[in-house]
Amino acid sequence: MPKMKTHSSAKKRFKVTGKGKIKRFQAYTSHMMRNKSKKSKLRLRGSALVHKSDEKRIKLLLGI
Repeated sequence: MPKMKTHSSAKKRFKVTGKGKIKRFQAYTSHMMRNKSKKSKLRLRGSALVHKSDEKRIKLLLGI
């Protein structure tokens, strides 16, 4: 049986932490930034963890 390929868009969007959790970047950061407050833009800069219910599906895409 051939090797399973990693989903290309998933490998660009997600990173795996040292403990095996999936890290993602925030949405709503690409356009219409002038309408957002400085405080909200600052909060969107950071990364967040993927919800536990979605973790299994993303791990399948990443081939983990």
